[in-house]
Amino acid sequence: MMKLAVYCGASTGKAGASYQAEAAALGRLMACQNIELVYGGSSVGLMGAVADTVLAEGGRVCGVMPQVLVEREQAHIGLSELHVVDDMHQRKAVMMELADGFVALPGGTGTLEELFEVWAWRQIGIHQKPFALLNTDGYYDHLLAFIEHACEEEFVRPEYRDFLLVEADSERLLDRLHAVTGVE
Repeated sequence: MMKLAVYCGASTGKAGASYQAEAAALGRLMACQNIELVYGGSSVGLMGAVADTVLAEGGRVCGVMPQVLVEREQAHIGLSELHVVDDMHQRKAVMMELADGFVALPGGTGTLEELFEVWAWRQIGIHQKPFALLNTDGYYDHLLAFIEHACEEEFVRPEYRDFLLVEADSERLLDRLHAVTGVE
């Protein structure tokens, strides 16, 4: 069984309905394909939307949440498993250990920080796991343009840029992750 870490917002964002719909689509596909969700453990925002959908479709959901956020972000009480950890560093380490791959949905600084740490760790060889952006409604277009700029300025090597998988559709994204991981 593949375990996929999903990074995303604890809010729904300005285009909430669209972002929530794609988060739910990803959750349905994950449950249908027997992919376990590993995520930040919240019951709100896009995190709640993807977790609720996986659970509603009979899938497994593992949350990882620092104690300081358990009450503030409303830890999801219906999860298959919840790891309460000491801090954000431990959260990221546990999620890294549990997951076979990583996907970032729309989110803020926390989502970006998690994505870039996974990317940096892959670049220096700490892991060989795939990671991806689900670019719902072009949310990450400006970030992708910046990454291209960083390549042109020779701060990011093209082979490191190419580690990042990008799709606007959940089904295509999961197909690519299956192909890369080989995990069913």
